[in-house]
Amino acid sequence: MTEAQFYRHQNYPQGMKAIINPESFVTVTDLFEAKVTRFGNLPAFSCMGTTITYSELDRLSSQFAAYLQFETDLVPGDRIALQIPNILQYPIAAWGALRAGLIIVNTNPLYTERELEHQLNDSGAKAMVVYAGMAATALKVQPKTPVERIIVTEIADMHSPLKRILINNVVKHIKKMVPAYDATATESFRQVLSAGSYHKFKPVHTGHDDPIVLQYTGGTTGVAKGAMLTNRNLIGNMMQCYEFFKLSLNEGEETLVTPLPLYHIYAFTVHCMVLMYTGNHSLLIPNPRDIPGFVKALQQTRFTGFVGLNTLFVALCSNEDFKKLDFSSLKLTISGGMALTKAAADQWQQVTGCSINEGYGMTESSPVISFNPPGASQVDSIGIPAPGTDVMIVDDDEKPLPMGEAGELWVRGPQVMKGYWNRPGDTKKTITAEGWLKTGDVAVLQPDGYLKIVDRKKDMIVVSGFNVYPNEIEEVLAGHPDIIECAAVGVPDAKTGEAVKVYYVSKSDIADDDLIKFCRKEMTAYKVPRLYERKDELPKTNVGKVLRRELRDPAQ
Repeated sequence: MTEAQFYRHQNYPQGMKAIINPESFVTVTDLFEAKVTRFGNLPAFSCMGTTITYSELDRLSSQFAAYLQFETDLVPGDRIALQIPNILQYPIAAWGALRAGLIIVNTNPLYTERELEHQLNDSGAKAMVVYAGMAATALKVQPKTPVERIIVTEIADMHSPLKRILINNVVKHIKKMVPAYDATATESFRQVLSAGSYHKFKPVHTGHDDPIVLQYTGGTTGVAKGAMLTNRNLIGNMMQCYEFFKLSLNEGEETLVTPLPLYHIYAFTVHCMVLMYTGNHSLLIPNPRDIPGFVKALQQTRFTGFVGLNTLFVALCSNEDFKKLDFSSLKLTISGGMALTKAAADQWQQVTGCSINEGYGMTESSPVISFNPPGASQVDSIGIPAPGTDVMIVDDDEKPLPMGEAGELWVRGPQVMKGYWNRPGDTKKTITAEGWLKTGDVAVLQPDGYLKIVDRKKDMIVVSGFNVYPNEIEEVLAGHPDIIECAAVGVPDAKTGEAVKVYYVSKSDIADDDLIKFCRKEMTAYKVPRLYERKDELPKTNVGKVLRRELRDPAQ
């Protein structure tokens, strides 16, 4: 295949570089150690009224690293799962694990037993740090996985003693948010930090192309696979994002609101990488679904940046107290994870006075592929390719197409993953021998270099920014005794962007509520279909493959 028609953007706005250097730091821990020294007294992360500085993050993460090195049998290259929401313990555990040479396995705290068991087994994780509300599930799953130790943290573990006791007791005993678990079978995060304080952490040097994060994604099949993100990937994407963000944000002066989960690569790259590089401050929001609590946190903070997605923008702009906030300092709003609608963008602009800059990416690309530069944003576009990123639009025969024609978007650059963990076959299907990542999205490259997504080649459904894969839903529902066959598709939804709808053939009538209850036992809440339609038969190809497109778009 010729590469004569691949494109690399050069006409960036003034102040941006067309070339980045992914070798700026050999490893992310080199970056960390340089920046915590430089920005030591500046705030790094805040949550529920408590702030840790870069110096404190350095000290606490080194204690966690020392514990891993001297109090466990873990060695560099071993995997450690982090199942923690947006609380201060996440960056402490993440940077501590990386400094000890371990590979982070970012794990969704909402996972069911089935989902968690698969990820722990697939990654081979030997340890995990888990929020107390998920400890009972982790302990149930542990005997069926390689996990040897479970470290449990309560939500307010990093707060002052009185505040810690008060908040943890309210969460546990009044709000009933922590199911009972056997604490004797786990270790306490606070005790772990204390144990680590008695040892001197020894720096571990990983390689530039060594994987340091396993970020799980369904890819195109729905079978969760670990995207191997290396030092080079994360440093490269950090430098690419920095070129965009620096048009609006200054070093060491900004506070960015952080409602999206740090275990998701979008938030991880922005808040744990780019803001580390620039010495800026993240305001962690543990539960963004609690809009009143979210708004209360914003009332107490002068924020200059906001990182979100379409459904969150809509929910906030519908809240009267949010509309009353002081937005005079807000300079940059970043959108990703799902398509941004014009209605949501217009409403946000009207309420806050700040426009939204939309970007596009994939787990497999660390994740940012393109972004709308501040001051040069185009509505209904995913922006221009990140510096150092090659893009190519190909037809169904994988032949390059000229500008202006729609085809599958392929990308190549320092942010493209090393491959899928222990899945060379899947890696070969996704990344070509020349290093091109097949995104599965149908795009158009405009003459000015801006990209526009026009369709999705995959059947993936995006619910509130989370990827939902039809195969997984269909596999679960196939286990229902009355379901003969089924197909899951995405349908438009004003609140979540897309909703999951299931068409099914069954032996008898089944109430929707019964199907919902059945799915809830096996799937995280955002994956559970809410819409069902019984049919006599499903549309199929002549070889028997269900035509999801006909169900999704009946007119076609």
